[in-house]
Parts: sequence; structure tokens; C-alpha cells
Amino acid sequence: MMDLYTDSSPNGFKATIALAELGLPYRLRHVRIELGEHLLPAFLARNPHGRIPVLVDHETGVTVFESAAILLYLAEKTGRLLPKAPAQRWAAITWLQFHAASMGPMLGQRVHFELADGGANVAATAHFRQLCDAALAAMDGRLADHAYLAGDDYSIADIASFGWLHIARIVGFDFSAWPHVGAWHARVACRPAVRLGITLPAPATGA
Repeated sequence: MMDLYTDSSPNGFKATIALAELGLPYRLRHVRIELGEHLLPAFLARNPHGRIPVLVDHETGVTVFESAAILLYLAEKTGRLLPKAPAQRWAAITWLQFHAASMGPMLGQRVHFELADGGANVAATAHFRQLCDAALAAMDGRLADHAYLAGDDYSIADIASFGWLHIARIVGFDFSAWPHVGAWHARVACRPAVRLGITLPAPATGA
């Protein structure tokens, strides 16, 4: 059995989507960030950085934090959601790392400066908007010739980037300039496991 410690966030949704896709049994442990539960000693013992999600696999004795690492762990554990052919496998890993380095952090900063901070810091708002645009343009170019980020097959790379783009859509960011990203988003969003995963432990809001 596994325990997933998470909250309703782009990073948390990556883990709940993957677990739903794989049909793995687990216990959902809701860590309420707004109440500061991610800073309690019991949680910090599992992730000293105090961030969700955290996956505890009692069968193997492994604890994993960071959403990209959790996706890799689940793919390796099950032999699914990560292509076996070397070119496609490394494409999936590459785009997974792209999400961790260039998609998630840039969108997160854009959400902060553009919405939470109300655009008060004009230079920072423009900077992170430009970085997001560059990341989306790179992703759009990839998806112009491929149904999914690893190629023909849906993988953990798609789950990773979908988590953040789902939130970006909720808060009203306009991605119409990247039509291939939009078509990909629609393909991924209609999957039953994705529809379930983005409701756990609760649906996200634009608040």
C-alpha cells in the first residue's frame, strides 16, 4: 500500500492523475497548505523542504518527494507510462525535465506576479510572461508533429505538463497563440483518469 500526501495544486494533481491512470491502490492524505500542515514536524520528516506531494510506498520502504520524481518512480514500479524504446523513453524523460525546469517554475512565478501580486512589479511580470511564452512555444513546436510529448504515446511527460496547464487555464491565461498545445490539452483533459485526478483531494479554484 502507498500513502500520498498532497493538496489541490498543479504538483499534487500530477501524482493523483498518475495513480488513477495506473489503477494503483493508495491512501490519500490531505495536507492542507492553507492551514500550514506542510510545515508540521510529521510532514517535514517526509519532505524536509515542506512541499507536496510526497509518496510513501510501504511495500518497498521508499519515500519520494518532488512530483517529477514521483512520476518516474510510479512508471518504473509498474513498467507503464514511460516508453520502452530508447528514443521515445528519453524523449519522455527530456520533456519531463523540461516541465520541471522550464514549465512549472515559470508558470508558478507568472501566477504569483501577475495574479497574486496584481502585476505591481511590472518588470517581473513581463519577465515571467516572456519566459512562459518561450516555454509554450517550444512545447507547441514539439506537439506540431507529435500527438504527445514522447511521440505517439501518452506518458508521464504529458501528465507533468498538464498539471500546470490545467491550473493556468483555471486562472484564465490565454494560450490561443499555441494551437498545438491547446489540441494536446484537450486530448489529455478528456481522459477519465485525468478527470478524476484533478478533483483529488479537491478541485482547484482560481482563488
